Amino acid sequence: MGPLAGVRIVELAGIGPGPMCAMLLADMGANVVRVDRTEAADLGMKRDPKGDLLNRGRPSVAVDLKSKEGVETVLRLIDQADAVIEGFRPGVMERLGLGPDVCLKRNAKLVFGRMTGWGQYGPLAHAAGHDINYISIVGALHAIGLKDGPPVPPLNLVGDFGGGALYLAMGVLAGIIEARTSGKGQVIDCAMTEGAASLMTIFYAMKAMGRWSEERGTNAIDGGSHYYTVYETKDGNYISVGSIEGKFYAELLEKTGLDKVAGLPGQAEAAKWPEMRERLRKIFLGKTRDEWCAIMEGSDVCFAPILNLEESMAHPHNVARGSFVKVDGIMQPAPAPRFDRTRCEIQKPPSVPGEDTDKVLAAWGFSGAEIAALHKAGVVKQNPRI
Repeated sequence: MGPLAGVRIVELAGIGPGPMCAMLLADMGANVVRVDRTEAADLGMKRDPKGDLLNRGRPSVAVDLKSKEGVETVLRLIDQADAVIEGFRPGVMERLGLGPDVCLKRNAKLVFGRMTGWGQYGPLAHAAGHDINYISIVGALHAIGLKDGPPVPPLNLVGDFGGGALYLAMGVLAGIIEARTSGKGQVIDCAMTEGAASLMTIFYAMKAMGRWSEERGTNAIDGGSHYYTVYETKDGNYISVGSIEGKFYAELLEKTGLDKVAGLPGQAEAAKWPEMRERLRKIFLGKTRDEWCAIMEGSDVCFAPILNLEESMAHPHNVARGSFVKVDGIMQPAPAPRFDRTRCEIQKPPSVPGEDTDKVLAAWGFSGAEIAALHKAGVVKQNPRI
């Protein structure tokens, strides 16, 4: 199942964007093995893993990476892989003995995917950081927020998951395709700063064309306009409108009754946006969110209710499409995107670190005697599922 069936990937366990990238590839059918440390396996015994959704879809092998035998065990897996994914600071994989020079010497077609916040080199390469820092130096965080207010962190979607996980997944797949033609692997240096900068391309383009103000919250699609923003409703909930195009804006005016008001300013008259926002604010406060849904949802206003996580799973559109699925008793986002022939699916619930050690090693060519010897030496660990 899945368009990546038959692709083998070794994931060195990390946090956030690394697991997200591996989850996406596993959802699309890749055979991804997550290599956890034996220390993580010991800690993993103390908690149920089924809520660790970023770890879904792939088995876990627990290996002592501080031992020579443990490194060799991982290298034997990498020998058979199409790609490796790692998210350590620059130099960590080399110190472990698992750097790209070592791995590519053994497996010439290997794609070595490296994800960091700042990249493998540069003045900040070895500094600690998080999403909020990575999106700060590429203009993304500065652009998000209300006028006269501070920048607003957009969760960690732009750096970690957009600029990191998605760009690494794309890079790994591109590398695998190229390697099948050239017979040569390569190293992918995926910096979350650069992925986030790439996501900002349209705004740099608008700036170059003189159509983007650096003053936050004053542009058409950053909350500055009255037709692309959020409004509170009578019951304390919120709705979103995005009536950018003229015909959609006309429908917004019609459904709010403003089409009957004489002398309204034109949609593009930015100086009048605050006045129009105040008009709409009062109108939307006159009805509940559900009442506005009954009036606008499904129309060309470009409208949607703003839902929390629990509400999102029950929205009729999401239910009809199966956008959320239940696995092991946990509701979660379904695999995306969709393929009409090679259907994607969640291969398995999240594993306890080390839950699948023996099974994976056997499937990847280790004999029973070799697995037993690794256990005896304390190189690997097998955990039961909680």
